[in-house]
Amino acid sequence: MEEYFEGLWWSRLLVQRGLGAIYFLAFLTALNQFPALLGERGLLPVRRFLSHVSFREAPSIFHVRYSDRMLKSIAWIGMGLSVLVVTGLADGGPFFLSLAIWLVLWALYLSIVNVGQTFYAFGWESMLVEAGFFAAFLGPSGRAPSFVPMLILRWMLFRTELGAGLIKIRSDECWRNLTALFYHHETQPLPNPMSWEFHKFPKWMLKLGVLFSHFVQLVVPFGLFFPQPVALIAGGFIVVHQLWLIVSGNYAWLNWLTIVLGLTTISDSWMTQTFSLMTPQTLDRGIAQDALTYGIGAVTLLLSAEPAKNLLSKNQKMNYNFNALHLVNAYGAFGTVTRERYEIVVEGTSEDPITDATKWQAYEFKGKPGAAGRRPPQVAPYHLRLDWLMWFLPFSVLVVGDRILGKNVEPWFLRFAEKLLEGDRAIDSLLKSHPFRGSPPRYVRARFYRYELTSRDEHRKTGDWWRRKLVGEYMPPLELADFSTLDRVRRRTRRHA
Repeated sequence: MEEYFEGLWWSRLLVQRGLGAIYFLAFLTALNQFPALLGERGLLPVRRFLSHVSFREAPSIFHVRYSDRMLKSIAWIGMGLSVLVVTGLADGGPFFLSLAIWLVLWALYLSIVNVGQTFYAFGWESMLVEAGFFAAFLGPSGRAPSFVPMLILRWMLFRTELGAGLIKIRSDECWRNLTALFYHHETQPLPNPMSWEFHKFPKWMLKLGVLFSHFVQLVVPFGLFFPQPVALIAGGFIVVHQLWLIVSGNYAWLNWLTIVLGLTTISDSWMTQTFSLMTPQTLDRGIAQDALTYGIGAVTLLLSAEPAKNLLSKNQKMNYNFNALHLVNAYGAFGTVTRERYEIVVEGTSEDPITDATKWQAYEFKGKPGAAGRRPPQVAPYHLRLDWLMWFLPFSVLVVGDRILGKNVEPWFLRFAEKLLEGDRAIDSLLKSHPFRGSPPRYVRARFYRYELTSRDEHRKTGDWWRRKLVGEYMPPLELADFSTLDRVRRRTRRHA
């Protein structure tokens, strides 16, 4: 079986370094955003969540105690360990030292994900947790790599790609008739600077793009388990597909993590032939390491039964965790493509009383569309959690034509509005800009718009990247006194539906 993989030293090195870099980014994101979103005074406080779940349901170090200071300490430790991995210092000792560093990384990030609630309910969070756990058994660079954890990571990549392909075919007609990209670049969560250009591609080219996506996600994954060079070619197709997605949109570190998993298909012989790189001599693994990795392989085989059945199921689950440790999960994204883009624009005013002539000023988010003249920014691989959750909010609004017939305003959003009225600095740090720094507004409101990317002629004439049309009100004007009880706010919100 070792010969089947044709050498794994370079593949292991690249996978470990790549995962280390993504872990660093994940902990940096937690350091910058977690306290404001989920901390002691956050939108969905961790302490309140932990009072309703057991350690068994959501394993986390924070069951012992949560504080913002502790969270920041864990984030700094995670970033420090990630640096050891990226620089290769984690490889300076025996196998069990490398194993310990990776398992601590995994356990710390698992602790964050398991209390992150809706702000951490993204498929790439579980992907990073799972990949980090199995990367722990790859061993340091001074030891001969084992094919077992590498095979497990390829199995993870197989589930990621095939799961994404199947959920598309099963869930939405536009994937089957090849029209998905007619809408996707406009309606994706956070468009990037190139999304506007991609949306203008000829329709025949966009259809070819969908066809290529189906080929990569429905056919290519099976090549991951073939001997070289088939596995390498399969990995190459996956990497090219992910690079295309990186150029055309912002998906946090999802695409980069998938690329890292694609690097499991690289062989030492290919690195030698292509880059004239020599493979260093290594020490034998030893009986203890082999026994441990084969044991992990056996456990993975048992845990794979449910994900495998899920791939075959007509009721396929998307981004689903079968256990609280987030190991051997079900993946897949964008099974359904929205045809129209709606955005919630949050505004404030210091005027009182409110009249038809009241001047409202908008809050600008770092990634999500706002002002029509603002070009969609490049933010990935950094993950703007608040901006992503803002994208999900319109899905809870029932719109028929140009009328809002019903809506369900999320509690975290009401808490967000309250924080704006309080002038909360932690929440302010998550925004790109707003006109009330140092002196919070008297009222805030949220308006519901339909957004469309402008045409080339419109952009030349106006400089705008978006055109937008007001549909209705998502949240009526509220002042701080209105938030004395959440029920009172909800009643006012429903009355304005």
